[in-house]
Amino acid sequence: MSQAQPGSPNPHLSPGTVPSAAAPPLPTSRPRRLRRTPGLRNLVSEHRVHPANLVWPVFVKEGLREPREISSLPGVMQHTRDSVRKAAVEAAQLGLGGIMLFAIPEHRDAIGSAATTPDGILNAVTREVVAEVGDALPVIPDLCLDEFTDHGHCGVPRADGSIDNDATLARYADMAVALAESGGDVLGASGMMDGQIGYVRSALDAAGHTDTALLAYAAKYASAWYGPFREAVESQLQGDRRAYQQDPANATEALREIDADVAEGADIIMVKPALPYLDIVRAAAERVHLPVAAYQVSGEYAMITASADRGWIDRKAAIVESLTAIKRAGAGIIASYFAPEAAHLLR
Repeated sequence: MSQAQPGSPNPHLSPGTVPSAAAPPLPTSRPRRLRRTPGLRNLVSEHRVHPANLVWPVFVKEGLREPREISSLPGVMQHTRDSVRKAAVEAAQLGLGGIMLFAIPEHRDAIGSAATTPDGILNAVTREVVAEVGDALPVIPDLCLDEFTDHGHCGVPRADGSIDNDATLARYADMAVALAESGGDVLGASGMMDGQIGYVRSALDAAGHTDTALLAYAAKYASAWYGPFREAVESQLQGDRRAYQQDPANATEALREIDADVAEGADIIMVKPALPYLDIVRAAAERVHLPVAAYQVSGEYAMITASADRGWIDRKAAIVESLTAIKRAGAGIIASYFAPEAAHLLR
């Protein structure tokens, strides 16, 4: 037998032996070399989530005196007008990419009147948050009627209960102008009405708000993952929104919706939910030359939180991994209830 060669590279051979001619060749390509230490893994990391990529959705309830935790979203609050301003300051200090405002009014009616009154809760809070943070943090009020209607739908109903697309566009135009006049930097157009972006863009421009940006919820699916959000906004919805939100089975339809919103003047396009629709996020990122956002929705937050609370998964690792997956799919902007916690973890 041949004498042993020092430093045999084959871990399966006994010391002092060399591989026989019949032994399979050892690999020359070893990807594990660059995984060996934390420093090496950091060096070659392909996708990084930064706090500036994260937008924090927050809820403010009219008339509330103390912040109130939402039972299906542990750690997420219904804010008061005072506490939401403090949340905005925290978001700015953490270097987050923006704060997304959702409001729960005391009065609701069929057309969501409170959405367009200058002193309505969302308009008032938008003004107050903008005054608090100035240009340090983009303020993104939600441009949708569902929180303001007594039927919980995102539009104006006909006598038969179906949603009148074109009558709803007029309401969105009025709401957009009101939010722009309140100082909103970006309006989150989430209603999924046909022609919404173009109609709202025209109304904003006609009112002199040419610098107000539109985030189009271009591919918003009729998803089961929104359940906790409906508790958060105390939704009055009966039934579902399948007649205007997208069918979860459809992908080509999402591209058609995205193309329409881009053509109508969207500044950012959004896919919602995020994790169950990473294929749509990827398709959007490959298709458009605009910033792509994805919304890690309430059900995704609740799933991770509930599993971690039971000790089934590592909360911190799951937060970072889930956000990294969304970023890897192509989203440069991620709306997430984990945003403040994630900002601390990412640092």
